[in-house]
Amino acid sequence: MYPGNQSTVTEFLLLGLSSDPLVQIVLFHIFLVVYMTTLAGNLLLIVAVRTDRRLHTSMYTFLSSLSFLDICYTSTIAPKLLMNFLSSNNTISFAGCAVQFFFFLFLGETECILLALMAYDRYVAICNPLRYNMIMNTTVCLWMIGMSWLTGCIISSIDTYFTFRLTYCGPNTINHFFCEAPSLMKLSCSDILAVNILKLVGTTILLLIPLSLILISYFRIITTIVTISLGKNKAFSTCVSHLVVVVIFYGTAMFMYAKPEHSVTEDVDKMVAVFYTMITPMLNPLIYSLRNKDVLRATKRLVGAK
Repeated sequence: MYPGNQSTVTEFLLLGLSSDPLVQIVLFHIFLVVYMTTLAGNLLLIVAVRTDRRLHTSMYTFLSSLSFLDICYTSTIAPKLLMNFLSSNNTISFAGCAVQFFFFLFLGETECILLALMAYDRYVAICNPLRYNMIMNTTVCLWMIGMSWLTGCIISSIDTYFTFRLTYCGPNTINHFFCEAPSLMKLSCSDILAVNILKLVGTTILLLIPLSLILISYFRIITTIVTISLGKNKAFSTCVSHLVVVVIFYGTAMFMYAKPEHSVTEDVDKMVAVFYTMITPMLNPLIYSLRNKDVLRATKRLVGAK
């Protein structure tokens, strides 16, 4: 337990997605397939990028980093979710909730920054093609990825520390399938104004600022594509996959963390959370593979397809 925390709650009860035993069995099999597909798809993409020398560029380094991030991200939620479908004891310890809370925020915040860096990479490649290899060399690329992980870790550590210093006197029932911030903070019996202000600042830094950088990058990209006479389709096709992922990820994240409180029901919140914790990480490698001929070719070569 964190220093200074006077909580009487030692564990939380996760209500999950359904209380119907039959529905839980059906959901277990659905989410097991989704989780296994996520692991297989992202691992295949990572291996394909690392084994094909033609894909050893910053664009694909960012892509393989995103796949690794998605594996970690969904793995903070899926194992506990699957276990709860088969168990009558859906509790999670106070410390376990704090750990899950931290890693969920850490990896989600890192992905926000990484998607912005990937937009910048596409901006440099299309708007400054002659200087691309100099600007986005391997050292710079790895440094940017490292800084995204470090920034996500620092901000999520602060957020987790202050959230779990709050007093939780009971009840201990979280109407969600994981320790998600808004649902958890509803259980606090102490003043949460300071933590809400902190979360507002964090949302601005990790959602609005990266999204603004993405929009600026793509505005410059589109204006550049319009002016070139050759290679428009190829230039734009390298951006479409990233745009689709950005729209899905930021759309669901802003719905959850930038919407007015109590604007939708908790059941809607849980359905949206399923999408960005389980479905989006599964879709990302598929989106990139279908829209990128180089990745598709490398993947087919890896699995022995003709």
